Amino acid sequence: MEEKRAKADVIIPVYRPDERLFRLLDRLSRQTRMPRKIIIMNTERTYWDNCGAEGQLELLGLSERCEVHHLSKSEFDHGGTRNAGVSFSETAYFVMLTQDAVPADNRLLENLLAPLENGVAEMSYGRQLANPDADILEKFTRRYNYGDRSFLKTEADKERLGIKTYFASNVCAAYVRERFDMLGGFPGRSIFNEDMIYAARLLKSGGTLAYCADARVYHSHCYTPAQQFHRNFDLAVSQAEHPEIFGDIKSESEGIRLVRRTARFLKRQGEGREIPRLFALSAAKYCGYALGKRYRLLPNWLRARCTMNRSYWESIG
Repeated sequence: MEEKRAKADVIIPVYRPDERLFRLLDRLSRQTRMPRKIIIMNTERTYWDNCGAEGQLELLGLSERCEVHHLSKSEFDHGGTRNAGVSFSETAYFVMLTQDAVPADNRLLENLLAPLENGVAEMSYGRQLANPDADILEKFTRRYNYGDRSFLKTEADKERLGIKTYFASNVCAAYVRERFDMLGGFPGRSIFNEDMIYAARLLKSGGTLAYCADARVYHSHCYTPAQQFHRNFDLAVSQAEHPEIFGDIKSESEGIRLVRRTARFLKRQGEGREIPRLFALSAAKYCGYALGKRYRLLPNWLRARCTMNRSYWESIG
């Protein structure tokens, strides 16, 4: 029965693996819906060997199910590396995870794949829960972006939702392989945001995107203002490089809405002392985004200072 249902591979890009990756793999090994295989696209073999990864896979009983491919840091690309991972898969569906997205229960794959197998969507993405040690700002942001109700999105929602129409994260997402191939996969060279770019192409082609609130992973970060600056610079660059998708919709209004709601939440919770940090982080986001939108006006050395992905700029000279 299991073999009949095992129609999906899981693909995980990995860099400097740590205990979160092995917790993720441990929970994948306990799913009600087991993946046919787990394809790991590892950047820099040294880090893989130094953490004893092969021994960890053996302890988890996943040595036979895992397929590991090594690449150098200069070869890594957000879209291209994921496309390469997909090329090693032969299943009708595949699931993308990041190495720090830990399944919250044993039904992640079952719930994430359900809309695809039921024929109601060609891509689905899961709910990201804040880690238990996340700060109050990150916990609110996760609840804001990932609610507890599932829904479907199509291109017709663009007037109502704006840029949120295309919001989807391959931190935890599933895809119909046939449709993925038809659309050309992820952009082959991308600094960031390849998941939203693909989601937009899917919806513009008449497809449907499913948000699965019952497919849950623990995944959150505690970024500094500098890290938020770099992240939003790359986000804006990705949007500027794809005017056919983002040219007629704005991100700024959604960002302002989030800041306002977060500030009100902090006041209600008696956490007003966190508001200055909220404003500092928001200012860093805005500055990074504003510069990224105008990246073509910047010299390459300055782009390299603003980005979190220097190898992207090195690859284009």
